[in-house]
Amino acid sequence: MVSIASDMPMARADRREARVAWLLAAPAIVLLFLFILLPTFAVVLLGFTDFELGYGGFRFVGLENYAELIGDRTFRRSLWNTAVYTAIVTPVSIVLALGVALLIEAETRAKAFFRTVYFLPVASLLVAMATVWQFLFHPSIGPINTFLAQLGIPGPNWLGASGTVLYGLSIIGIWQSVGFNMVLFLAGLTAIPGELYAAAQVDGAKSRLDRFRLVTWPMLAPTTLFVTTISIINSVKVFETVKTLTEGGPNKASEVLLFTIYQEYFVYLRVGYASAMTVIFLAILVVLMFLQYRVLDRKVHYA
Repeated sequence: MVSIASDMPMARADRREARVAWLLAAPAIVLLFLFILLPTFAVVLLGFTDFELGYGGFRFVGLENYAELIGDRTFRRSLWNTAVYTAIVTPVSIVLALGVALLIEAETRAKAFFRTVYFLPVASLLVAMATVWQFLFHPSIGPINTFLAQLGIPGPNWLGASGTVLYGLSIIGIWQSVGFNMVLFLAGLTAIPGELYAAAQVDGAKSRLDRFRLVTWPMLAPTTLFVTTISIINSVKVFETVKTLTEGGPNKASEVLLFTIYQEYFVYLRVGYASAMTVIFLAILVVLMFLQYRVLDRKVHYA
């Protein structure tokens, strides 16, 4: 009887704590439902309709939108351009960010200055900076082609030729991503205990390369997995530079998936068709993240 009586106040306290927890979590749950789950459900539902803005009614068309996507050359081209852009920007930005983070971490006097300099592209308004890049990539008066001319190399029309426009946009994407990835790597580097480097040196790891291979790289594996995930998501979501600088041209050579969705929705007003594209876009992200964690997470050492 005594134990039952003593358990009752504890049970009431647990229920009261649970109610308080749900009350505190309620705003976040409501916002999650209103701004993420409900719009996602609406997009999935609209993907099975022929709804167009400006028309009063719509009808369910089943998988007709998805069947049309299979034969849509613009959609296939935008998928390919997005894949190429992601394949360039993601690995290059990760490698450069890691190199910059290692150099800054080894610096003893000007860490704050270099962190600020490399992080500036992240804090800058990309649409405004696109004007600067447009000047840098100008085929005749741009500094990049002027420098190449000094070396005897004919500079291409970076943003005006089908063969180079995607590479020009990738350079901008790398410039924008390096600073953000660098900050994440710096956080990972500062979390590595110094005792591990001392122990590795005692065990014979004398050079910096040995210490990086035996200590830094394994301990950075969780950070690298996170940086890779974020970089892939940000690369697949490229839109601002395409919209500002190229409008998907020339000849759709720089048209990416989000720009195609934007065109279908806001220009052609085909909400149902654009929703089907959005579902494909979300499915691609989910599959990429699943494969990435299935493959890379097994190799990650969590301290």
